[in-house]
Parts: sequence; structure tokens; C-alpha cells
Amino acid sequence: MIATIQYKSKRLKVDLSKPLDISIPIRHGAKNVNAWYIGPPKIAPEKFDDDIVSVKEGASVNFNTITFNPHSHGTHTETVGHIVEEKHSINKALKQYFFLAEVVTVAPEKFMKDIVISAKQLKFALGNKVREAIVIRTLPNQKDKKTMQYSNTNWPYLKEDAIEYLVKKGVKHLLFDQPSVDREKDGGELKGHNAFWQTSESIRTDATITEFIYVSNKIEDGTYLLNLQIAPFENDATPSKPILYKIIE
Repeated sequence: MIATIQYKSKRLKVDLSKPLDISIPIRHGAKNVNAWYIGPPKIAPEKFDDDIVSVKEGASVNFNTITFNPHSHGTHTETVGHIVEEKHSINKALKQYFFLAEVVTVAPEKFMKDIVISAKQLKFALGNKVREAIVIRTLPNQKDKKTMQYSNTNWPYLKEDAIEYLVKKGVKHLLFDQPSVDREKDGGELKGHNAFWQTSESIRTDATITEFIYVSNKIEDGTYLLNLQIAPFENDATPSKPILYKIIE
């Protein structure tokens, strides 16, 4: 279904029948993607005394309890409440859900003992484009990103200057295909997170970071309409389902 959408001062044509899901779902067990040194998520029928509430076990309904951590177990969107003492709920901070987004593919570079994305690389990828959201796909881009056990792998991250560049460009919604925009072990500095939310200045409470996305190789670099869907948790972070729609020229 082709729809014409008024987005700020622009009229965009998108095909709503062809959504491009860039989320990683949460599933039970060890094959679920994971980071931050905790066990896998659990999805299992609730028990009352000796009764298992599952249709398979004779109950009239399935009644699963889900135990997970949004930061460790799949695509999630977070607000500044993730790194400051004051509570900031993602359910209250994110008040709009459609944004003009640019998908860029970047091959992280070696930096000392790390693999990083620099401001220079993002400047080349974005050029003079101005977008509210950026979706960063790192190379290599294999399907094992959807099941990877990331703890103690020192994944690729964004250098502080790269984050500062995005803030200057007016990016309010950063989507990244690694567990964190920061180094896995950085002594708690979280330079990228702090730079993005500008915690030493006037905090950008309406800005969000989405991590653990997976952008299929079938999705081309370019401009998309992003629908940033979240589960309504009153928490600093929540599982999310970002959807891209190709803009029809």
C-alpha cells in the first residue's frame, strides 16, 4: 500500500506493505543474543503448586512468564536514565515515533587494541545530509549478530568524536548494531553515552540510543522513514522494534 505522508515540511511516499524490521527478538534459551555477563532470557509457563499453566500440560491457556534484561537480550531503546541518578523513563521520553533516518554502512578501523568508528568515517558516510536518526550497520555484517554471545569480545564502538559529530549534526536517535555505542570495558566512563546525551551540559532528555539492531544486507544504504516502536515499560530502557520504510522517489 503506497501512502503519502506529511513529515514536517516534506511529503514522503512510502510503501507500508514492505516494512523492513531491523530488530533482534528476545527468545528463550542460550541461542538468544547476549551481552553483559548474565544468563539467557527465560520464557516459561507459570506454575501454581504442581500445575503448569500450559495448553500442552492440560491447562486452558498458555501463561508464560518472561525474565530478561533489555540491555542484554535484544534490540532495546534507552534514554539518559540509563546513566544518570535521576529517573528518566523511555516511555515518557519518546513522544514521537516517526523520523527521517539515514542508513549507513561502516567498516570499523583499528585503534590501539580496539576496533572503532571515527568522526571522519561518519562524515564521509553522511556528507551534507541532515537527519534526525542514523542507523549504523558495521562490517562484517553476518547473521550471527542475531545470536552472538558478546561478553568479553571487545566489540566495535563509536569514538567520542564520532558521537560529538552526530550531536552537532542534529541526530537525536542513534541506532547501532552492537551491544553498546561504548567500549565494553571502559572503567565506567561511558564517553559515548555521555557525549550523546550531553550530561555535562543541558541534558538531551528527548534523545535516544537503540542498540543490538540487525540491518540485513538486503537493506541498502540511504534515506528511510523510521518507525521506532517501543514496549511501554516505565524504565530507562525497553525492548524495541525499529521498522524502516523505503522512501519512493
